[in-house]
Amino acid sequence: MKPRIRFKGYIDAWEQRKFSDFFEERNERSGNGELISVTVGSGIKKFNELGRFDSKPEDMSNYKRVVEGDIAYNSMRMWQGASGYSPYTGILSPAYTVITPKYGVSAMFFSYVLKRPYMVHLFEINSQGLTSDTWNLKYPAFSQIDTIAPITNDEQNKIASIFSKIDNLITLYQRKYDKIVNIKKALLEKIFPSDAETTPKIRFKGVNGAWEQRKIGDLGVTYAGLSGKKKEDFGHGEAEFIPYLNVFTHPIADVTMTEAIEIDDRQVKVQNGDVLFTTSSETPEEVGMSSVWLKNSSNTYLNSFCFGFRLNESINSYYLAYMLRSKDVRNKIVLLAQGISRYNISKKKMMEINVPIPTDAEQRKVGEIFKQLDNLINLYRQQIEKLKNIKTALLEKMFV
Repeated sequence: MKPRIRFKGYIDAWEQRKFSDFFEERNERSGNGELISVTVGSGIKKFNELGRFDSKPEDMSNYKRVVEGDIAYNSMRMWQGASGYSPYTGILSPAYTVITPKYGVSAMFFSYVLKRPYMVHLFEINSQGLTSDTWNLKYPAFSQIDTIAPITNDEQNKIASIFSKIDNLITLYQRKYDKIVNIKKALLEKIFPSDAETTPKIRFKGVNGAWEQRKIGDLGVTYAGLSGKKKEDFGHGEAEFIPYLNVFTHPIADVTMTEAIEIDDRQVKVQNGDVLFTTSSETPEEVGMSSVWLKNSSNTYLNSFCFGFRLNESINSYYLAYMLRSKDVRNKIVLLAQGISRYNISKKKMMEINVPIPTDAEQRKVGEIFKQLDNLINLYRQQIEKLKNIKTALLEKMFV
């Protein structure tokens, strides 16, 4: 009855009680106020922040009122964890249940209790209905579920505070991550000129001169990925194999995302600076995705659903990686995709695509800014994952 991790000075055992000992249902109705919603991943949000189609009825007089400090949950999605502490006063769809804390109860503390996997499982087995589409957890059933909590409101508040700070940090890094992703997306559209242009819309200060349009095939030669066998037939050895997902996902290939296979000198090996292209996918928008391999490796092979491209002249690798994923170039590649249930692309036709090539100096500048943006994106992604892992661990060890 005591958690494994605890704030100093607290020694009393926690108590097991029913949720009805901590909460009562708020069943006030109102058609006036800020419209809010409950999400599985982000808790309670203002409806206008979710980007959803506004399908509210003309008569909203039966909507439920929620007050700042209440907890609201989706009665039909409680088994998926659709609940949250409300930082707003507003109104909710009648499909939701609103509970308000009794005196001396920290609703913020219990908002984290409700998200614990064990509790979500209890909500699932206590929901009524024949299938998951009809499962429903109304307040009478919810109120009789047992939970365990500290005796003192002070300990509840301290635990809630630490989780609130972690959530605030996750939100902060998520906003920074989203901002950099959007900047990168905008630059991919504006920092490379289209066929009809000789200069880009955005350019570095002091840089001038027209860009060239060159066929991809004039820049190097292609080679095939693994052939003659399935990847599984190559055995587990000292060589490495670059999987399709690595090429598809990363403009600069993840050199750690490989699989071990045996050495086969009959196959073409990938070299540092090679460009890798996917040749097949389920949608045309995913065909011809490119990735640049930047590792000095002696025995590296490529997926059979990809082909390699080896440059015969010096082009900045980072410039090349992002230019090939720019909006205009991607549009040209997608137009070449052929198929019905699965789409493929011809290497020969792809080599005929014109791409923009600036001076070496401008290539370095463009490549460097995308490299820096990706470093920031990866940094924020790692921070978010680290904080989420800390939160998951604390949810296990700071609760009973």
